[in-house]
Amino acid sequence: MKNLFHLFFFFACIACHAQGYQNPVIRGFHPDPSICRAGSDYYLVTSSFEYFPGVPLFHSRDLVNWEQIGHVLTRESQLKIKGGNIWGGIYAPTIRYNDSIYYMITTNNSDKGNFLVYTDNPRGEWSDPVWISQKGIDPSLYFEEGHCYMVSNPENAIWLCEIDPKTGKQLTESKRIWEGTGGRYPEGPHIYKREGWYYLMISEGGTEYGHKVTIARSRNIEGPYESNPANPILTHINKNAQDNPIQGVGHADMIQAHDGSWWLVCLGFRTQSGQHHVLGRETFLAPVCWNKNGWPEVNGNGTVSLDMKNTKTLPQVKLKDTSDQNFNGSRLGVEWNWTGNPIKENYSLTERKGFLRIRGSANKLDDFNCSPSFIGRRQEDIDFQATTKMQKEGNGNAGITAYLCPSAHYDLLISGNKLKIRYRMGMLLHEKEICKIPEGTVHLRIEANADVYTFLYSPDGIHYTEAGQMDTRYLSSETNGGFTGVYLGLFAEGKGHADFDWFEYMPLCQ
Repeated sequence: MKNLFHLFFFFACIACHAQGYQNPVIRGFHPDPSICRAGSDYYLVTSSFEYFPGVPLFHSRDLVNWEQIGHVLTRESQLKIKGGNIWGGIYAPTIRYNDSIYYMITTNNSDKGNFLVYTDNPRGEWSDPVWISQKGIDPSLYFEEGHCYMVSNPENAIWLCEIDPKTGKQLTESKRIWEGTGGRYPEGPHIYKREGWYYLMISEGGTEYGHKVTIARSRNIEGPYESNPANPILTHINKNAQDNPIQGVGHADMIQAHDGSWWLVCLGFRTQSGQHHVLGRETFLAPVCWNKNGWPEVNGNGTVSLDMKNTKTLPQVKLKDTSDQNFNGSRLGVEWNWTGNPIKENYSLTERKGFLRIRGSANKLDDFNCSPSFIGRRQEDIDFQATTKMQKEGNGNAGITAYLCPSAHYDLLISGNKLKIRYRMGMLLHEKEICKIPEGTVHLRIEANADVYTFLYSPDGIHYTEAGQMDTRYLSSETNGGFTGVYLGLFAEGKGHADFDWFEYMPLCQ
């Protein structure tokens, strides 16, 4: 009987390790992932561009299940940024762990460029910025024997220097070490060391459909670097991925897990409605093996899939959901963001217990380079439903929005005592009155599928009436450009305020 129990336990362990997982592992607008390990704890950061707080920070024990534990940049002294600019703000962070200290280095494209922050507790406060003189974007750090090396991409190539990570002082001259394989925009460099080789992994081709990951190696960190003859090691530009619902994969980082296995996180986007994407670039996970010639191979064929069911994984460790949809706490949940540095007096969780109050201002959702009275959370699913219960005071506007940028958003709002639907598409603006709304609360809802957003309202939260529909593709990155994805937000414009009782987001079965 004892032997049978051990046999059962053995096969149960195998099943646990081979249970596979679903991509993306972090859904919605979470691009440019970077990862580090401290023992059996994994930490991951992604780009945040125009949104505040900056640099979402995640924790995992198994690389599949991730809990957002906060943001790295939570103070205005760390992040000066204006909203209404999907090209601005925080680009491609890198997180590293060395001698019990966590470092995050990134670029603020709206401020002075490259900087790093550090902490001994990633769940706590991080330092104020330490500014770095080497230019380019997508900086990364590599630590070895008391030295800290930095790589970034000025002049369309990868450059290396040594820095003091506590002061930012550059200790050596910058040296050009690799230009990539000829693809445009060589960026996202990371250095690793394995079996005496320094590996330099980058992305090329631009963060669009032609994105790819390439790698080179050298016995000396300063080069010369030899390109992998099998480059690219990851791309969906080839025939073998032409029908894959994930496209634009690239900008990757690698990690060796505590069991010795190797893994890669990368960005990609899920297409919908005729090769458009509205969710932004998301975070995907793939296994890595090293071939007999010492080069990494990603998932066997250089692609990633939504269903990774045949992939052996670390033992799964489920994490709690940290989202806050009821506004009952003393602060907003970690999933909520503002565009740019917020005007803090326009938001309150205390003036009416259990409600989020948003005060209107002269700044509107249409306005560039400002911070409207808006909070939002990422759209994470192609099919979803988002609902809020609100009460408005004053003559201004307030409501719910599917928001990409000032020139691309769909809004269901109360204006005075009238329910309106409003569509902003570039220079085109359409606004339609739906009905009069009696005083009191109203429920507003957005539902979506691959092709349309549907807007609904209800006076009682039970019986909903459709207010209008609009194509998803007009909120896509292909239509509007930029580096972000759609947010589902609550807002107020003009005089008055709105009290939001709760906000419920839920994926719908596809």
